[in-house]
Amino acid sequence: MESAPHAVSGHEPGVEQVDHGVARAFELLGKRWTGMILAMLLGGPAYFGELRRRVPGVSERMLSDRLTELGSAQLVVREVHDGPPLRVSYRLTETGAALEPAFNELARWAERYLCEGEQPVGS
Repeated sequence: MESAPHAVSGHEPGVEQVDHGVARAFELLGKRWTGMILAMLLGGPAYFGELRRRVPGVSERMLSDRLTELGSAQLVVREVHDGPPLRVSYRLTETGAALEPAFNELARWAERYLCEGEQPVGS
């Protein structure tokens, strides 16, 4: 049997595990709200309040937590703009912007295989 493209042999003979890179990527990007926040920032820098309005359902606390995590992962930069009023915006780093092709492919996949409110075709 042929291996999945993103699987590697596990510790047990004949047992495959998810590729370490894929696991690390989904550990960060698979958290709720993270993908939507990154998708919004792919359109350009945004103020905190704009992100809060554009990502329906996310609380201020969760948005702040996710932006902090994305900053720690060097995907997002926080910029403080002098006031008054003092304003804080967020933008993608070069590393964060490099996710754009992956997001474009995910959007094409979703358009083709996911119907609004339904499970993926073939599941």
